[in-house]
Amino acid sequence: MSFRQTIDFLLYDWLAVDALQARSRFADHSRETFASVMDTCERLARDKFAPFNRLADTEEPWFDGDKVHLPQASHDAAKAYAESGMLAAAQDYDIGGMQLPCVVEMAANSFFSKAGIGVGGGGLLTSGNANLLMAHGTKLQQEVFAKQEFAGRFSGTMCLSEPQAGSSLSDVVTRATPDGDDFEHDPLGARYRLRGNKMWISNGEHELTENIVHLVLAKIPGPDGKLIPGTKGISLFIVPKKLVGTDGELTGERNDVALAGLNHKLGYRGIPNTLLNFGEGKFPVRGSAGAIGYLVGKPHEGLRCMFHMMNEARIAVGLGATMLGYAGYEASLDYAKTRPQGRPMGVSGKDAAKPQIPIIQHADVKRMLLAQKSYCEGALALELYCARLVDEQHTGTPEASRDAALLLEMLTPIAKSWPSEWCLEANSLAIQVHGGYGYTRDFPVEQYWRDNRLNMIHEGTHGIQALDLLGRKVVMQEGAGLALLARSVSATIERARPVPALAAHANALAAALEHVGSATRAAWSTGNPDEALANATPYLQAFGHTVLAWMWLDVALCARRQLDAGQGDPALLNGQLAACTYFFHYELPRIAAWLKVVETRDATCRTMDEAWF
Repeated sequence: MSFRQTIDFLLYDWLAVDALQARSRFADHSRETFASVMDTCERLARDKFAPFNRLADTEEPWFDGDKVHLPQASHDAAKAYAESGMLAAAQDYDIGGMQLPCVVEMAANSFFSKAGIGVGGGGLLTSGNANLLMAHGTKLQQEVFAKQEFAGRFSGTMCLSEPQAGSSLSDVVTRATPDGDDFEHDPLGARYRLRGNKMWISNGEHELTENIVHLVLAKIPGPDGKLIPGTKGISLFIVPKKLVGTDGELTGERNDVALAGLNHKLGYRGIPNTLLNFGEGKFPVRGSAGAIGYLVGKPHEGLRCMFHMMNEARIAVGLGATMLGYAGYEASLDYAKTRPQGRPMGVSGKDAAKPQIPIIQHADVKRMLLAQKSYCEGALALELYCARLVDEQHTGTPEASRDAALLLEMLTPIAKSWPSEWCLEANSLAIQVHGGYGYTRDFPVEQYWRDNRLNMIHEGTHGIQALDLLGRKVVMQEGAGLALLARSVSATIERARPVPALAAHANALAAALEHVGSATRAAWSTGNPDEALANATPYLQAFGHTVLAWMWLDVALCARRQLDAGQGDPALLNGQLAACTYFFHYELPRIAAWLKVVETRDATCRTMDEAWF
């Protein structure tokens, strides 16, 4: 079954994306315009990205002391992506956008992630940067920076981590001080000088675009000259690599942002990952050291603004992880269909005189392929569902918009973390299907695994997502988000129970949902955060598996309905039902072990003495 068939089924048959055309924002669109966008992205991914995926892996970025060099293929891919209009796909017409639904935009971008995630400079990061400015920047900041990013002239980054702080943003020490007595009157925003170091900055230095727009978290000193402790002191700044005038044109001045080095990664090798020094004086600007930056939003509200980009990036990471898993699934499926090995086992054993059979005919190989299918297609459903919530949040009724925003808050940690763990497992199984060949560079599956391994760390590790879920999301608004999610899952369960083929799955999901709820209450029963959060990661895993079981049951309802009506492709629909059954029989039962340590507040890890290691 082709990926395009699968994604069309999820978009049109399951999520009923056609119905969005009734909303004024999307009134100019039709299934034909959506298909045209998908066709364009599928073609570009096939022609400009896929042929160079291995090249981007083997010809890593390198720095000659002046410039970062990338293969010509990366320049061509970045140019083709910008010219396609996808950087501004969901934006308003009057700024060059297409006003596409977010769910269609995400589906279209999936082709690029699957074809070559390290090729072309990572347009989703630039879109996220510009989207943040459209939400929190001034009108001129939007004109000068965001619109140039949407047009492909500038690219964007997010600069959060620092070498000494890692993910602990409260410990950032990059400092922003007012630049002159007139600093508040700069038309581009209150002007500051930034000094500090930022680590793990994807696309922090390159020549793919005219300019790079860095969004930088830094602290403004208090009246005593000291930095405000914690995250409350953090502000957000636009720090361009090259300074820009109010007309959006380069002034010819290089800002004081210097590349300190490139990080050499396990995967995603085609994307330069950098350590940047801000304000060290290598490029003095306007007479002194210090990188010029323009305040976004209000002082000390930087983290709130940055979360707009971080949450978008987390869903993008989930989609990227999903598609790397899917690429490995496709490769191993093709290999299994064509690789002859072994003979069927009969009651009298194997007959060596008979020809070998393709390995896909062996039950254990089918198990590995079904696992990959259930992980990757289930994750794809989750990511598209989250994107559909974004559309509901922006264009639905007030009540639907509030519910969509709350549900998206609940699902974002899962949308990031679940695919980055389980679609990586899919990549591992893809290697296993290939046998010894899977470890070699003669086949692409080893690169898919290496690339995908980064997604468990991108935009917050599993532990961080787990703490966010159990420590904040499930208890926020006195549990309103968890209650809304439970109602949504229960609605699917009630629709599935009368369907004979799905009733057992519905009952299993109901039991899992109840178990998650009781474990949540048990974890917090003492009110001690140390006890409640010590097993947050097993909680995240159980919660994620429950959400994915919900996705699969909802998808299976759609597939079952079409089969019963004699509609659709029977092979595709039966494949969806088989993957659903696999997930319920092989995966959902895992949650009992994960939740046991949560509900008992197991102290094994929390009380382990470091001297005992």
